[in-house]
Parts: sequence; C-alpha cells; structure tokens
Amino acid sequence: MMDQVDHIMDIMDAAFDPHWGEAWNRRQVSDALVLPHTHAILASTSGTVWTPETENRPAGFVMSRHAADEEELLLIGVRPEARGRGIGLALIKALFARAREREVSRIFLEMRSNNPAEALYRRAGFDPIGQRKDYYRLATGARMDAITFAVRLVT
Repeated sequence: MMDQVDHIMDIMDAAFDPHWGEAWNRRQVSDALVLPHTHAILASTSGTVWTPETENRPAGFVMSRHAADEEELLLIGVRPEARGRGIGLALIKALFARAREREVSRIFLEMRSNNPAEALYRRAGFDPIGQRKDYYRLATGARMDAITFAVRLVT
C-alpha cells in the first residue's frame, strides 16, 4: 500500500519537468513531512481532499510549512492528465482553509520567473512582492529570476 510520500513522489515524477530541476527527491519530502510544521494535502480528480476511499490514486498535492502566523507554499503539483480541471486552485483553497485553522495571516511562495503556474497563483489571490535577480541556476548554466508572491488571508 502506498503512503503519503509515495503518492507525492508519484505525482511529482509525472508533473515536474526535469529540465527545471524543481522536483524534490524522496528524502527531501519525507524529511520535511516528519517536521511538525510541514503539511501536505492530496487532492482527488474532483478537486476534493483525497483519501484512499475516494479513489485509487490522488491527482495532485500541495506541501507547505508554517512558522508563527506565516506559511510558505513549498510545492504544488497536478498530474498532467488531470490539469485544467481546477485541481490546483482547489488545493490552494484547501491550503488556505487549513492555514486559517493554524491562525496563519499570510502565505508566501517563490517561483522561477517563467513558471506557467503564475496564472494559477494570481487566480488564487497571490500578488508579486519581490524578485531575486538570477537566483536559479539551470543545468545549462543559464540563470533565472525568482519571484516572491504573497497573499493575506482574511479571517
């Protein structure tokens, strides 16, 4: 039987383009999830929170960590065949709901400047708040800017 880390790795393998080097390895995911302030949510193909009873395998995941009243969206991924169904937005909304339960007032994320997920983040209410010039180094040696986004949660 697959555990949460197995499901996250399965989705990440399908969803993350290796060209960008953004996927975490199994050790990074499992080490993060044993920490008390790191969280993951799995989503079903309908966009609801996934459980083994709902369907065979989840369609997407989001991972975050929180400290004090702030949270960072670390990773989000949706299987390519399940994209365009609102699963990414549903995951972010589920993250917002759980963050509110933890009394989080603001959520941050960082992405490479050409990440197509930017449209999703903006739809969810994130706004750009900063830029790190040439922050990411690609396998080719090229550099890319990092963009920091934030959203304030209304309680």
